[in-house]
Amino acid sequence: MKHFFNRRETIVTEALDGLLLTTSSGRLARLDSFPDIKVILRADWDKSEVAIISGGGAGHEPSHAGFVGKGMLTAAVSGEIFASPSVDAVLTAIRAVTGPKGALLIVKNYTGDRLNFGLAAEKARAEGFDVEMVIVADDIAIPGINQPRGVAGTLFVHKIAGYHAERGEELKTVAAHASAAAGDIVSLGMSLSTCSVPGQAHEDRLGAEEGELGLGIHGEPGAERIALQPVADIVATMAARLTPALREGADHALLINNLGAVPPLEMTVIAKTVLSSPLGRHIRLIVGPAPMMTALNMNGFSLSLIRLDAVREAALTAVVEPHAWMPAVERHEIRVIAAPRTASHLNGAATPGENSRNRRLITALCEHLIEQENELNRLDGRVGDGDTGSTVASGARSVLARLDTLPLDKPAATLASLGDILGTSMGGSSGVLLSIFFTAAAKAMADKADISAALLAGLDRMTFYGGAGVGDRTMVDALSPALQALASGDIAAAARAAASGAESTKTMTKARAGRASYVGERDLAGVADPGAVAVAGAFGVAASLA
Repeated sequence: MKHFFNRRETIVTEALDGLLLTTSSGRLARLDSFPDIKVILRADWDKSEVAIISGGGAGHEPSHAGFVGKGMLTAAVSGEIFASPSVDAVLTAIRAVTGPKGALLIVKNYTGDRLNFGLAAEKARAEGFDVEMVIVADDIAIPGINQPRGVAGTLFVHKIAGYHAERGEELKTVAAHASAAAGDIVSLGMSLSTCSVPGQAHEDRLGAEEGELGLGIHGEPGAERIALQPVADIVATMAARLTPALREGADHALLINNLGAVPPLEMTVIAKTVLSSPLGRHIRLIVGPAPMMTALNMNGFSLSLIRLDAVREAALTAVVEPHAWMPAVERHEIRVIAAPRTASHLNGAATPGENSRNRRLITALCEHLIEQENELNRLDGRVGDGDTGSTVASGARSVLARLDTLPLDKPAATLASLGDILGTSMGGSSGVLLSIFFTAAAKAMADKADISAALLAGLDRMTFYGGAGVGDRTMVDALSPALQALASGDIAAAARAAASGAESTKTMTKARAGRASYVGERDLAGVADPGAVAVAGAFGVAASLA
């Protein structure tokens, strides 16, 4: 695996300094004990309230330093990647921020953290500091284990403890709220890969079609490996494990945590799926989805739930200073607002009509383009972003789905309908270009019943707006010569011209339009433009039916 870093020995201190440099001036600071003792603390702290201290190994960013600030942590102590901070580091943090009201240590249930924070607490007490410690053990991945791991649910405890400390409550009260919260949290993670540590060789133990349920946040093996499957099935499995641990009839807050490498697009799909699952009926507040307790670049997510009461709800919804905390939102339904209706929407589409020849042609063309989806994606993956086949197939499927609604007996109206369908269903530049092509062709066909001239008019408008011409390595390289040949009335000649045009794109090592214009000559050489290939295939099908 590849990583951005300078030296493994300095990656944590450089990352912490990066956090400080990009946080509002005057809000955070670090002790001058760097690099051996890494403590990030509130720069405005005056020791007048209970201090909230947490920490652990690095690699979980934005935890823990990202949650230091008014309303949450007073200080965070960092070790090296996945390594607990030393006793001296924790003790230094206690000394730095603890005043007369004492300090609460919030510790995830890992042996190293328990021991180092625990011994530091004992030494601090011996020095006269009033210190309490709460251990969070929220992971339910492995049933019946004596020492469940502390994972992302720890953030609920940070937030609740920080809220009560900010209100000026006494240490015993703050600790009691934190301890009770820790006992009411359940978490479960799921990942499609392990994580890789910068500077270390990486070997993913999971197969290409495997995921792992219950991975630890340091890449520890989970409860079981499961087959790669739709997210709805994955969430159903997780819900089946989590639901029995919830109190029936109680409202809960849900934290949707990105373990590091899941794209935002997929995280919101996960969120929608969770909230639509049976687990959703237990949820009142939602935090995330966001990377909050990560495991470096693990391609996974975790779900954490805490039982709510009025006090916890107030604590979790209170505004805090750290930006890493995602504000909790109340569970709600999707709001839908009516889209503006045009005259065609109000009056209905063109009246359906039948023409067996046109139906056969359109059906054959669409079925061919759908069959070519993977091949076109493969070609586009070499010269673009790999989605041409899917985009074209999506448009073709939409046309087939609405075939019975088309005015197949009226060529101009059919062309207009095709333009409307493709402009809505295809997306991207291809959908817009083809919508322009068919819409302009429909206008020309309505003015004069000459299909060849109409299609050339559509091409003229498409190239005007799109900016591509012959030689620019786009679908135009096949479409233009094909339509020119079609003007003679010879569909077979048009198919040959389209095939020749598509083939010519293999030697065009400089694209002047489309996604391929960002690709170097070496990668373009010998690869046909997928849009041109799609056009050539369509003309070939049309010729075979003639």
